[in-house]
Amino acid sequence: MPTPDLVTAELTLTGRITTASNATFLGRIGDVVVVYKPIAGETPLWDFPHGTLAYREVAAYLVSQVFGWDIVPHTWLRDGPMGKGMVQLWQEQDTAQNAVNLVATDHVPKTGWKQVLEGQDESGRMVTLVHEDSPALRRMAVFDTVVNNADRKGDHILAMTDGHRHGVDHGLTFHRDHKLRTVLWGWLGDPLTSEERDGVDRVSEGLRGELGRKLAELLSAEEIASLAERCARLRLAGRFPAPSGAMSAVPWPLF
Repeated sequence: MPTPDLVTAELTLTGRITTASNATFLGRIGDVVVVYKPIAGETPLWDFPHGTLAYREVAAYLVSQVFGWDIVPHTWLRDGPMGKGMVQLWQEQDTAQNAVNLVATDHVPKTGWKQVLEGQDESGRMVTLVHEDSPALRRMAVFDTVVNNADRKGDHILAMTDGHRHGVDHGLTFHRDHKLRTVLWGWLGDPLTSEERDGVDRVSEGLRGELGRKLAELLSAEEIASLAERCARLRLAGRFPAPSGAMSAVPWPLF
């Protein structure tokens, strides 16, 4: 059976994801399972222009494609039962895997994991936020730095059975001001690999061509200029950045 046209074929809602802060639905286009976030269901924010989150999600997908690392699942704009919104291919994650976790501080793994921060849980026990030390998550951290992701929670990282990691929920991206809030701080100060540098270069190049033309339909000129500046700063520094500014360096909640 041929794949239905993902833009014009009927989008049928099958459920609602109630843990999301904005209206988020599961649906189908033919046999294809998707996530649908209508613009009409976006919660107004003080620091992001209202009605722009769906566009930012699509912009994040376009940048992900140019990076070439398949971080963001296929994402596009289309009409749906509640009006225009963002639609994204559903990804069935492996619930037995956790790319990010909270563990007892005295049980932090010796190898294969990076520590981000320590604190106390509701019972007063010391716990540590950790994430995998993997090429897939390193690439996601580079991507988040470039798109200025203000909301990289642990649950926004989908661990796939084959070891791949997808990132989702990119509505809070591309702000002109520094907004980077993430649980992926484990490589702070580490040099970028040649593969990571090449990825940043592909985005910088793309902004002067087709990527830049596509993003102009989704973001403001000022936001695109800030994106280009972040690429240039990251490339010049050649290493993972440290938190900066007065705001929290991690999102809340963490998951």
